Amino acid sequence: MSSIDLIVLFGTLGFIVLYGAWKTRGSKNIEGYLLGDNSMKWGTIGLSVMATQASAITFLSTPGQAYEDGLRFVQNYFGLPIALIIISAVFIPIYYKLKVYTAYEYLESRFDLKTRMLGAFLFLLQRGLAAGITIYAPAIILSTIIGWDLSFTILLVGILVIIYTVSGGTKAVSLTQKYQMTIIMLGMFIAFFLIISYIPEQVSFMNSVKIAGKLGKLNAIDFSIDFSERYTFWSGITGGLILAMSYFGTDQSQVQRYLAGKSITESRMGLMFNAVLKVPMQFFILFVGVMVFVFYQFIQPPLYFKQVVLEDKIINTAEYQSLQEKHDNNFSDKKETLLDLSKAYNTNDQIAVEKLTERAVALNEESKSLKNEVKDLITSIDPEAETKDSDYVFITFIMNYLPKGIIGLLIAVIFSAAMSSTASELNALASTTVIDFYKRLVRPKGSDQHYLIISKITTAIWGLIAIMFAFIARQSENLIEAVNIVGSIFYGTILGIFLVAFFIKSIRGTSIFIGALIAEIFVIGLHILTTFEIVEIGYLWYNAIGCVLTILMSWIIDKFSLRPAGSGK
Repeated sequence: MSSIDLIVLFGTLGFIVLYGAWKTRGSKNIEGYLLGDNSMKWGTIGLSVMATQASAITFLSTPGQAYEDGLRFVQNYFGLPIALIIISAVFIPIYYKLKVYTAYEYLESRFDLKTRMLGAFLFLLQRGLAAGITIYAPAIILSTIIGWDLSFTILLVGILVIIYTVSGGTKAVSLTQKYQMTIIMLGMFIAFFLIISYIPEQVSFMNSVKIAGKLGKLNAIDFSIDFSERYTFWSGITGGLILAMSYFGTDQSQVQRYLAGKSITESRMGLMFNAVLKVPMQFFILFVGVMVFVFYQFIQPPLYFKQVVLEDKIINTAEYQSLQEKHDNNFSDKKETLLDLSKAYNTNDQIAVEKLTERAVALNEESKSLKNEVKDLITSIDPEAETKDSDYVFITFIMNYLPKGIIGLLIAVIFSAAMSSTASELNALASTTVIDFYKRLVRPKGSDQHYLIISKITTAIWGLIAIMFAFIARQSENLIEAVNIVGSIFYGTILGIFLVAFFIKSIRGTSIFIGALIAEIFVIGLHILTTFEIVEIGYLWYNAIGCVLTILMSWIIDKFSLRPAGSGK
């Protein structure tokens, strides 16, 4: 990495940390620290909500997901706009009316203390794990491109985030996220146009898109009813809807963003900003990954992108050398075939198009087979190695083909996303711990100054815990999927609790508490069975199952409860 890239990288990160700390140096009470003095306007809220979800995983792993699997992942977000409309209409007015710091305070007023604790605990568990994953993503980059030890880069990213989150709280996070999102989208657009410019001149943009389609990368919508498929229209519009409702409506990392709004209207407009722009943004990032795939059809890619595991004992084997030779030949044949296919498109020669498409598809399948053989070779030599390399596709392109200075900007993009998302998570973890546990159970009548100090200490502690979880994240195969799987295991149950609280007034605290526990145990069991391939079900369905089961079990338990009808517990 060149000196200018390092200057751009650390200059950008340093500015964000110092600006956030300086701009919010006046936060002297818990309301200012956790809710930003309720001073945020809708534009800041909208960008903050978007940046909180758009972690480094989004910009590192999502293009790799598209490179490997096409546009199918965008179906994950089909339920999101509907979810944000429901939250704006139902959730926000209730939160504002009760003047809560956290979403889980409402559960105690509606049910009882144990239900509040359960909701808060489930949030802390899944969000703590997710924070670890979002720290691990940029740590991969530094360890790969600069050669720093992975343990050191995890600590570096974590400590940077802790500094400016502890110093400024919610307001620091929200204010700096405006600039982070600007840098992020600027970097992605620059990358996109550079990718297009690198594709051979004789292959037009439209022909590139056609080639991507022929090779199965434009599969944005799948209407099949197949529960074993991870991404379909139906899983996105049902499981994705419940996931988005729970994430934006009950996850403190998001609720805290719009509770900092000046008014209900500002908060609603911030969410509508995301309802309009979030799906197009995710589609664009996936499309960048598709264009990287097309680029690598004409510029030879590595046989295996995760170079960090290719030690001499693997590269120097006769098996690897043979696979490399086959890869070279496969690339040459495929490139020539696709150049001829582009010419056939230009001359509208349909017979040639069909013939060349068939050969290109066969060569692409051969390429996938060679990749799988490399993975088998790696695991035969090192059984503990994680072999999925899709998270390394986009960073490999950035490091090898972008101009100096732009490389530093793109790396800063990924780090900025990591900092903004992880900071939001740490801030939310701290507010939930302090308000729902410490203030409620340990010291109910402390001073504002006391709670402010405890909030900052708790933020730092959660930062250290997230760093520990980041080491666990090494076992993840694809980070964008991993973070969604973690959320899907818990979000359905949490949303079920809130839906009962909002809409089924007859159900009491003990019933929803037991019903939620049963539902959560069932979903965790289902995930374990899926992991060991005993059953086959896409993880988005966990959200629908957890939500429906929570509501159904609590209703059944309440129906057959022997408690007096007038009891609220």
